Amino acid sequence: MSEAVAHPRRLNCVLICGGVWHDIDFARLELLKLLGEDPAIRTRVFEDYETIAAIKAADILITYTCDVTPSLAAQEALRAWLAAGGRWYALHGTNSVLRLLSDGPNAGLWEAPRWAPLFMDLLGSQFLSHPPIAPYRVEIADPDHPLVAGIAPFDTSDELYHLETHGDLHVLLDTCCTVAGTGFVEGDAAPGRHPVFYIKQHGAGAVLYLTLGHCRGHYDLQPMLDWWPTVDRCAWDLPVFYDLLRHGIAWTREPLAEQDTPPDQAASA
Repeated sequence: MSEAVAHPRRLNCVLICGGVWHDIDFARLELLKLLGEDPAIRTRVFEDYETIAAIKAADILITYTCDVTPSLAAQEALRAWLAAGGRWYALHGTNSVLRLLSDGPNAGLWEAPRWAPLFMDLLGSQFLSHPPIAPYRVEIADPDHPLVAGIAPFDTSDELYHLETHGDLHVLLDTCCTVAGTGFVEGDAAPGRHPVFYIKQHGAGAVLYLTLGHCRGHYDLQPMLDWWPTVDRCAWDLPVFYDLLRHGIAWTREPLAEQDTPPDQAASA
C-alpha cells in the first residue's frame, strides 16, 4: 500500500482589475506575478464584479479598479461572502466613484457621488480627492501588527487619497496631509491624517485596503487626452510596496493556511 500524502489545498482567487485612467494592464500583470509565487493559488481574472458565482466560490478576492461600481446584487454577494469569512485585499482606486460635472458652479470638477453606500461601507472608505502627485511620508500607525512587521516609515510619490471613512477601521499605515485636492468638488477634505493601509472587519471576514499604487501609461487618459507624456509607476517603483502586496496576499490566505487537503486515499495494491 502506498503512503497517504497530505498536501496544501487549492485556493481559488478572483482578481478584478478594470476601470479608467490607470495602466490596468501593468497592475494586472504585476499582481498575477505575485499571486503566482504561491502554487496553491489559482486565479481567475475579471474586469468587474458581475461574475457573482465566481466571487461566491472564491477563497480570496483582490481588486485593483478605478470607477468600477458593483451592481446591488454583486454588493450583496460581497457582503454575504465577507460575513462568511472571505478576505478581500482592495487596492488603490477600488473605493472610487467619479462623475465629471458639466454645468453649475462646479462645472469641470470631479464629484464623488454617494451612489453605492453599501459598497463603500464594505470597503470602509470612499475616495474624495487627491492633491497633485508629489512626495509624501507614510508612517506606521500600528507597529505591532504583523502586516507591517519589518516596515519602516517611507517616502513615496503617489496619489495621496483624501477619504471619507466608514465604520471602525484598524489603521496600520497613515499619512498627514494639509494640501487640498485639485480638480475635485471635495478637494478641501485634506487637513489631518488619512489612512493608507487598514483593516475593516465584517463578521468572520475582513477587508484589507491599501490606497497606494497609482500607475498610468501613455494611452490611459483616452478619450480625454490622446497621449500622456510620461509612464507613471509611483509606489510600484518601491520595494516596500511589493512587501505590502506580499503581506496582504499572505493575509488573505491566513484562515485557510492550516486547512490542508486530507491525505489522499491511496488504493491498495
